[in-house]
Amino acid sequence: MKFLGSNLEHAASQNRGVILDAIHRSAPISRTELARRSGLTKQAVARIVERLLDEGLVMEARRRHGLRGQPAIELEINPDGLFSIGANIDRDHLTVVVIDATGTPRGRIHHEKRFILPGEFLDLMRDALSTFRRRRLFDEGRLAGIGLAIPDWLGEVPVIGLPETYRAWCTFDVRAALEALTEHPVLIANDANAAAAGEIDYGLGTEIKSFFYVLVNACLGGATVIDGVRHKGRNGMSGEIGWLPVVFDEGPLAGQVQPLGDMVSLFILMDHLRQHGIAVSTPEDLIHLDARGRALVTAWLKRISAKIAEAIENIGLLVDPEAILVGGRLPVRIIDELLVYVREHLTRMGIEAPSLHRAACSEDAAALGAAAMPLASRLGLASADKGG
Repeated sequence: MKFLGSNLEHAASQNRGVILDAIHRSAPISRTELARRSGLTKQAVARIVERLLDEGLVMEARRRHGLRGQPAIELEINPDGLFSIGANIDRDHLTVVVIDATGTPRGRIHHEKRFILPGEFLDLMRDALSTFRRRRLFDEGRLAGIGLAIPDWLGEVPVIGLPETYRAWCTFDVRAALEALTEHPVLIANDANAAAAGEIDYGLGTEIKSFFYVLVNACLGGATVIDGVRHKGRNGMSGEIGWLPVVFDEGPLAGQVQPLGDMVSLFILMDHLRQHGIAVSTPEDLIHLDARGRALVTAWLKRISAKIAEAIENIGLLVDPEAILVGGRLPVRIIDELLVYVREHLTRMGIEAPSLHRAACSEDAAALGAAAMPLASRLGLASADKGG
């Protein structure tokens, strides 16, 4: 993979980003390899690398032996060179994480609670930032920013159990509220796009350049990644798989066309179990079900897998990605089981579909992806969203 830069003086910022992106994706890597991959001269690479070393963003990790001549010094991103904080607020939880420059989590605070209101959200965010500082989990002077992953229409979509008070999110200026808590940049994306951002730089996106991300959280979401960049569309609606129309095969809505999100989500699975007398309130509860509960989950997965297979067929025709990634708060074991049934349906349909994978960043995907956004912006990575 080449990371083409420019030798023009006015392109210094672009070239710096090209070198950081190459080190980020290909470390450990030598200066000579950086010059070859970027198209920059060795002298230009040397100058950029020296500045990055002085700033503490890059470090000389090792010498590569076994080659002729002087052993090559290899470069890596310095984990302590930058830090970032990411939060995911949803209808059933708030997760806040702090990561270092390599995307490694340094701290996590999680609140498993349904329908957190804006005021409580701000209080919990303030407490999380205070806790991270008190534990010295990041260097304030090296904080790239705060990223927030938040579902679209958070207080508007009529989900199961939605209280009237939750509509306060409809008029709440979350950006202004977060900016009042910090002097650092605040970047915001919907939860599926944030999860995809994390996957691009720290998950399967390091190997797969174009993919469609299916996020199964309290509600269903999706994101489109083309050539390593999130494609959000003119109005930010690209990837909204939850609104894809499907025909319901059974139940009171049998024969009707409804959004796929009305059939597939974490909330809907939990409600399905409750209707059969099994109380579940968190994703962890799904791991500890008895044989009857597991059988009910399996039956539900088989039913929805047919509709997800149809959706994948449509995605393949419209976008033609290399892969479909499925992540979110569904337990890993359940995602893997779902993918088995989806593959079976695609085979029966005779469809040559994109490859299917469980996303590398699953349970905290949206929070980790939210934290990845300020890092990408500060490092000048190709995945950075300037409009975040």
